[in-house]
Amino acid sequence: METFFKNIISFSLIMFCFLKVEKVQSLVPYYYFPTISNLKKESSSIGKNAYQLLYFGQYEQSLNLAKLAVKINQTDEKLWLILSEAQVANKLYKKALNSLNKAQKINSNLSEIYFAKSNIYFKISQLQNAKTALETGLSIEPNNHKAIFQLGNILLMEKNYSEAIKLFDKSVKIKPDFWQAINNQGLAYYEKNNINLSIKLFEKAISIQDNAEPLLGLASCLRITDIQLALQLAKKALTKDPNYVDYDYRKEQLWGEKLQRSTEILLQNDQLQTDVILAESKINASS
Repeated sequence: METFFKNIISFSLIMFCFLKVEKVQSLVPYYYFPTISNLKKESSSIGKNAYQLLYFGQYEQSLNLAKLAVKINQTDEKLWLILSEAQVANKLYKKALNSLNKAQKINSNLSEIYFAKSNIYFKISQLQNAKTALETGLSIEPNNHKAIFQLGNILLMEKNYSEAIKLFDKSVKIKPDFWQAINNQGLAYYEKNNINLSIKLFEKAISIQDNAEPLLGLASCLRITDIQLALQLAKKALTKDPNYVDYDYRKEQLWGEKLQRSTEILLQNDQLQTDVILAESKINASS
């Protein structure tokens, strides 16, 4: 019996202590402290959402999310790249370059950083800086056909037609259906007075992509030798993209002075005036 009472007392004391501990614990607030790993996952998820918003044209919302992602995790160069893209979309070019500089400090061997820089420099007409950034990126990723093409575009703007053609040819060898590079070879050869080769290149570009630019380029090439086909092609080009009726727009697409003169003469043809007026009205309506 004595042993029984001792056991009862011991059990009661244990329960008392347990209840006291539970009571004390119930008064202590509980806080969740996320781990570094969880924070990184969260920032990555926010960055992806920012990129999706950017894709759908929601530029301001994308910028806000990208800023948040970088604030959570400043050691991920990919988040800085996303932020720079959002900043470019919002025309914050200086801030975008600063973001890319921070990405470069984290990982200087990422070619995308230099290609993104070249794009910004190109937009703000700093061609030498754009060229340098492209060359640095290509030293890391030498077979990037888009970067090679962009470098060719800079040489085209500098009227270094022979070297531009070489680069366009190199990008096409990497990606044979890259019609934009084939088209720009046509632009370069026209300025070198090799109109026959321009015709072949514009035709090849059209066979890959029935786009307004090579259509109008080919029309300008054929203006003297086959005016009816030239008019037909020009009508089709202006229907596909009315912007090509505008001299300044074609200049932005890197059309040279000789091809521009030929195109202006073609667009003054009486049989094209209805199409020209319609194209101009569409441009004015959208502006």
